Amino acid sequence: MMAKNKKTFFIKINGKDYRAKEGQTILDVALKNKIFITRLCYHPDTVVQGSCRLCLVEIKGKKGLFTSCNTQVEPHMDILTDSEAISRAKKTNLELIFTEHCEECGDCIYQYSCTIKDFAKKYNVKINKFPDRKKNHPVHEFGPALLFDSKKCIDCGICVDICKKVGACFLEFEKVGDFYEVMPSSKPDKDCIYCGQCITHCPVGAFEGVGEFEAIENPLQQKDQGKTVVFQFAPSIRSTIGEEFGMPYGSVVTGRLIGAIKQLGIEHVFDVSVGADVTTIEEANELVERLNDDQAVLPMFTSCCPGWVKYLEFYYPEFIPHLTTVRSPQIIMGGLIKTYWAEEKGIDPKDIIVISIMPCVAKKYEIERPEVMIGDIKPVDHVLTTREFAQLLKKHKIDLKEVKAVNPDPFLSTPTGAGVIYGASGGVMESALRTAYNKITGKKLPRLDLEQVRGINGLKKAEIEINGKKLKVGVANGAANAKKILEELKENPSAYDYVEMMACFGGCIGGGGQPVPVNDEIRKKRAQALYNVDNRQNVRMAEDSPFVKSLYNDFFKNHDILHKVCHTSFSKKDKEVYPKTSN
Repeated sequence: MMAKNKKTFFIKINGKDYRAKEGQTILDVALKNKIFITRLCYHPDTVVQGSCRLCLVEIKGKKGLFTSCNTQVEPHMDILTDSEAISRAKKTNLELIFTEHCEECGDCIYQYSCTIKDFAKKYNVKINKFPDRKKNHPVHEFGPALLFDSKKCIDCGICVDICKKVGACFLEFEKVGDFYEVMPSSKPDKDCIYCGQCITHCPVGAFEGVGEFEAIENPLQQKDQGKTVVFQFAPSIRSTIGEEFGMPYGSVVTGRLIGAIKQLGIEHVFDVSVGADVTTIEEANELVERLNDDQAVLPMFTSCCPGWVKYLEFYYPEFIPHLTTVRSPQIIMGGLIKTYWAEEKGIDPKDIIVISIMPCVAKKYEIERPEVMIGDIKPVDHVLTTREFAQLLKKHKIDLKEVKAVNPDPFLSTPTGAGVIYGASGGVMESALRTAYNKITGKKLPRLDLEQVRGINGLKKAEIEINGKKLKVGVANGAANAKKILEELKENPSAYDYVEMMACFGGCIGGGGQPVPVNDEIRKKRAQALYNVDNRQNVRMAEDSPFVKSLYNDFFKNHDILHKVCHTSFSKKDKEVYPKTSN
């Protein structure tokens, strides 16, 4: 049976009529009609919390004030979003929130766009009217990737819900004295996967990447110690970093980004999308080999996302053989810089410092994995998130909007369109399938745009026909959606042939190191910008790249080098994050 259509009716907000639908909340209708209502604990990615009590409204004919985020509309409602009583209540609630939040404004991802501080100014709130209840609460360190400063936490519950929605369930409420507070789980079957979605969803900056802001200058200082410092940036950065400088969502700023890095005194800048082209070649080769081998493990899983890999290694280690052995573009590119490029330039790899600008705090964890070492060479030395790099530019008074675009160095910096779309959910798979199709049939895909695997939906399934055989593929973003595929495979091992998994919503464009705020509309614009770049590229398939051709004809003729630079291994992980605490 088809569900009954929901009733529509009119309500009044501030004296004007607006169409509403049964089941909507007052806040839903207000947002749809661009009516501003203060709110702090509301995020469209999570369930309604209703804990901050800043979205208060009055409803004529009813006593008291109501939270608009969880009050459903009714026919003929007459709503006020501002009044003396509302302002008074909001002021009191803000004062109480500040008793839960110790201010460290200079060390916060919201230091230039702090909602809670803006609200305090609007309602004339005395931030220090009441003493900070949490001034002695600890800072929890989650491995090498992120920190949780519980002194700043207002216990709104967004992080707990988003951690559950991602699929890790590492953050939870625990009773501490007379209060329930957010805590990292000490349970042996729960661990952090370093996705950083807690960072991008926390409204008060209680989470941040390890070293975020405090250590951003450290990598540059090595240039003064006789080291050759180089930067590389991930595919998604070109369509997200502009937001940190007030540019529209989805602005592509590749040339300006290169120019800004060079203004920091860095001579060599590389595009990790080139590393993605190499990942594509190797992953497509492995996929074809597995498809042609009756004894091979299928489906094959992508392994570009370190948050997803950590999830699998900890929660589903029995599926580790399904992971492709191909390294992520960041690690491959760092490896090429310290082998191929170092050889070309005559530089000792130990004198090269590779700094990555990444969309994700899990990349801080990835570079510390011993499995990615090339002998005694660490491919990447430092990771700065998009936010950290933006802060570095601001500290040096470099406004990206004003930077003149600079063309990339032709050597090791010209990617194909296939490499650029790695930043969007489905992009890794689409890139590899373009190449795999070519390898199997000797022809290019009739249509390079694989719309079936695109989009920010958490779970996508499709069948791609190659030589009369239908290849069953799946794309998941958010580890909870990956879990659905894994559980499906337990029941039906042949449900898929190839699966792309990403820990973060929308893929890298929604990563834990990206600018805030973020929601589905923003993710769509960021992703579409990458596909637009792909469509404009003269070369859209990895194997057609002149650089990739010369790399394989020359440097990768030595298969031992190819394996060391491009392949890795994975293993079962025990709980790694027993939270270290400090005051």
